[in-house]
Amino acid sequence: MSERKFLHANAAIAYGVRLARASVVAAYPITPQTSIVEKIASFLAEGAMDAEYIKVESEHSALAACLGACAVGSRAFTATSSQGLEFMHEMLAYVSGGRYPLVLAAVNRSVALPWSIWGDQQDSIQQRDTGWIQLYLETAQEALDTTLQAYRLAEDDRVLTPVMICVDGFLLSHTEEVVEVPDQAAVDAFLPPLDLPFKLDVERPATQGMGAFGQQYARWRAEQQRAMQSARAVIGEADAAFAAAFGRSYGGLIEPYRMEGAEVALLAMGGVIGTARDVVDEMRAAGRAVGLVKVRAYRPFPHEEVRAALRGLRAVAVVDRDCSFGYEGALCTDVKAALYGLPHPPAVRGFIAGLGGSDMPPEMLQEMIDRAAAGEASEAEGEFVGI
Repeated sequence: MSERKFLHANAAIAYGVRLARASVVAAYPITPQTSIVEKIASFLAEGAMDAEYIKVESEHSALAACLGACAVGSRAFTATSSQGLEFMHEMLAYVSGGRYPLVLAAVNRSVALPWSIWGDQQDSIQQRDTGWIQLYLETAQEALDTTLQAYRLAEDDRVLTPVMICVDGFLLSHTEEVVEVPDQAAVDAFLPPLDLPFKLDVERPATQGMGAFGQQYARWRAEQQRAMQSARAVIGEADAAFAAAFGRSYGGLIEPYRMEGAEVALLAMGGVIGTARDVVDEMRAAGRAVGLVKVRAYRPFPHEEVRAALRGLRAVAVVDRDCSFGYEGALCTDVKAALYGLPHPPAVRGFIAGLGGSDMPPEMLQEMIDRAAAGEASEAEGEFVGI
C-alpha cells in the first residue's frame, strides 16, 4: 500500500532512490542539496535501505565513484548543486561518454560570483551540452515519481544515458507538500533490477574508457546523439507506464495546460509552473484566451512537441531562470529554433527572471503575458524582469 507523507522535494527524491533500490550512493554536502543525502543516510542507519554509502571528499569524486559503480553494473545515485555541479563538469562528460545510466539530482542554485545560496537554473543550464538527459520538475510528487522514471529511462537499452533531474532550490527543495510514496512491490514491478548489456566482469575481461581517433570518435558521438533522439520516445513511454501503474502522468516531454483555443501562451519549466497555472486560470476566468506550456524535458529538447503546442498562436512569453550571456535566455533560444520555418509562427518574447532566488509573483507572470500579447518579438540580448 502507498503512504501519504508530508515531504519536500529533497526528501521525496531520497524516497525515490530508496524505492529504486540504488545500491551505491556517493554523498558530498552542498546547500540546498544536502538533505537528500542526509535522508538517505538516515534510511541506511534505520535499516530501511541497503546500499553502499560513500562519503567522498568532493563533488568530482562523487561522480567518479558513481561512474565506477555503474561500470560494474550497480544502480548508483548522487546529488549536488551550483558550484558542486560545476566542479563535476569534467566527470559529466566521462559518465555520458561511457553511456553509464546514472541518475543525478541537481538542486538548482545560483552560481558565483556574486556568491549566493538561492535558486535559479543557471547551474544545470550550463551543463546542457554535456550529454545528459535533463528533466525539470514542478512539485515534490513529481520529484519522487521522476526519480523512478529516470532510472527506467537511463537503463533502457535504446538510451543508456545518464539523467539529471532538476528541482528548484528552496522553492521545491525546502517546501513541504503531501506526497504519495508508492509501495515497494509496485515499484519493483515498474523498475526491474539493472542488467547492463556490457559491464566490467573479471570472468569476461574487456576494456572501458579507451581512446579513439577521427572517424571512431565521431561515430561514438553520433551514437550518443542517436541515443538522445531515442530518449524522446522512451521518456513518453516511461511516463505512460508510470501512469498505468500509479495513476500519475506528467505529459512526457511537455505538458500543455489550457491550450485549447489559446491565442497567447506562457512557456516555462520548473517550480514556477505552479504559479503560472494559477495565473492562466485567473486570466481565463477574465475571458482571456491564455494557455501554458510546461517544458519537462530540456535535453533532449522537445522541438516537435513545442512546435505543435505553439502552432497557430499569436504570441508566446518564454520565462528563463538563466542567462546565456551575450545572447538571451537559453530556453528562449531553443523555442525560437523549434519554431523556425513554421508558417506564421507566434511572436516570441523572452524574459529573464527569478535569478538569485528573486520572487516571480503572479503579477509578474501576467505582465509577461500581456507584453507578449502586444505582439512584439524580443530582441536577442534578453530582457531582465524584476530588477
